[in-house]
Amino acid sequence: MIEILNPTELPRAREAGALVAEILQTLKSRSAVGTNLLDIDRWAQRMIVDAGALSCYVDYEPSFGRGPFGHYICTSVNDAVLHGRPYDYKLADGDLLSLDLAVSQGGVVADSAISFLVGDSRPPESVAMIGATERALHAGIAAAVPGARIGDISHAIGSTLAAAGYPINTQFGGHGVGSTMHQDPHVPNTGQPGRGYRLRPGLLLALEPWVMADTAELVTDADGWTLRSATGCRTAHSEHTIAITGDGAEILTLPKQAHA
Repeated sequence: MIEILNPTELPRAREAGALVAEILQTLKSRSAVGTNLLDIDRWAQRMIVDAGALSCYVDYEPSFGRGPFGHYICTSVNDAVLHGRPYDYKLADGDLLSLDLAVSQGGVVADSAISFLVGDSRPPESVAMIGATERALHAGIAAAVPGARIGDISHAIGSTLAAAGYPINTQFGGHGVGSTMHQDPHVPNTGQPGRGYRLRPGLLLALEPWVMADTAELVTDADGWTLRSATGCRTAHSEHTIAITGDGAEILTLPKQAHA
């Protein structure tokens, strides 16, 4: 199903996006050496509840997971890249942490992910990988204009990731959002320009470039949810929810300071 928002619904999408951005930035500021992933999950739960919003994850039970997710945020560390299920782990200096959050507020979903390094250590390879996913995300956003096609977004993302030297997995990628978290159209992280669904104002998309340093192969953790790199290499993930408008793409999950 592909939902198209009417102009009166866009303010609610902006509110949902602002909430997701605020929660992620707060969690990033609190994530330090010694922080437990379960504490991050509890903080996310409290902020979602306090805002009167609904978690898209806690009861989520898709075919690719094992039972309900049971948590409020995805916390993926180092070789974990997607669907990281929080567990009793304390962050160490230099850990690469990806936080992925989706909430519904006012009946509209917003979805976003950030990757960052914990503590003072800054491994150059990890810094470069995070930067590549962020550049790819913004390349995809720049391609998301009315009349363009999904393939144009995928091509922009994939070209950026390939130029940086990373293998690309197409099992999981971006997607439509609206009244539910995962909708059509699927937005692969590589593709052919001029192909696929034509973009129109009112369409909401979650674009999410993610990479693994030296492989395109995923393995599923024993928890039945967390997806890791098959080689144990590090990973990174960046995601924004955007709205297609008559003027181009509006980023709904941009942190406040980024607007300045």
